[in-house]
Amino acid sequence: MTKKFENKVVVVTGGTSGIGLATAKAFSEEGASVFITGRRKEALDAAVREIGGRVTGVQGDMSNLVDIDRLYDAVQQKHSHIDTVFANAGGGEFAPLGAITEEHYQKTFDTNVKGVLFTVQKALPLLRDGGSVVLTSSTTSVSGTPAFSVYSATKAAVRNFARNWILDLKDRHIRVNVVSPGVTDTAGLNELFGDGDSAENTKNYLAGLIPAGRIGKPEEIAKAVLFLASDEASFVNGVELFVDGGQVQI
Repeated sequence: MTKKFENKVVVVTGGTSGIGLATAKAFSEEGASVFITGRRKEALDAAVREIGGRVTGVQGDMSNLVDIDRLYDAVQQKHSHIDTVFANAGGGEFAPLGAITEEHYQKTFDTNVKGVLFTVQKALPLLRDGGSVVLTSSTTSVSGTPAFSVYSATKAAVRNFARNWILDLKDRHIRVNVVSPGVTDTAGLNELFGDGDSAENTKNYLAGLIPAGRIGKPEEIAKAVLFLASDEASFVNGVELFVDGGQVQI
């Protein structure tokens, strides 16, 4: 490892599984002090053990502002600043138009939009000038998916946060970029597709639609996030980087 993030302080929300876990692990391997969040203590403790290095787990739901405050209080107990925020916590469920409930709408927007907004806003007093923010959007923000309109709308909102925040943070030289994964092999994806044979069959079908001929791996998304957060991307600002095997390019 090159230790590109040696002595850097990184926050990764939703860091207990999938893309968040892979990215937190990659940051740690590159020398960063990493803070991860997760809602379930058992999963959080397991992720801390797996990540290793200088990692701290903070239990919390990022749709809850009190939990976000607790996250940054934990950071301040050990460090005076943050170098990178990866606002990754999110999720969604299928619900076709006609069956969307207020609860479904509220839960999805609170997690994916409200949570991202206040995760970044509340980080600002600690985020150093010249630091970086990476947001997780999705290919669904630009490509229609049946029964997934609420989730897709939240991810379009996340992408547009970056377009505006680079102007709000211009004087502080804080870069804000977006990573938009395509279909990625995670536990959350399996749950969404019904687990077992149903999930495998769906993933195999989707793989056939992707020019790369397969679905992505969390570690591949992590590499894109580390690039966007690194000094190698010092003149990359406000972009949406699709990591999807070419799916939305055709």
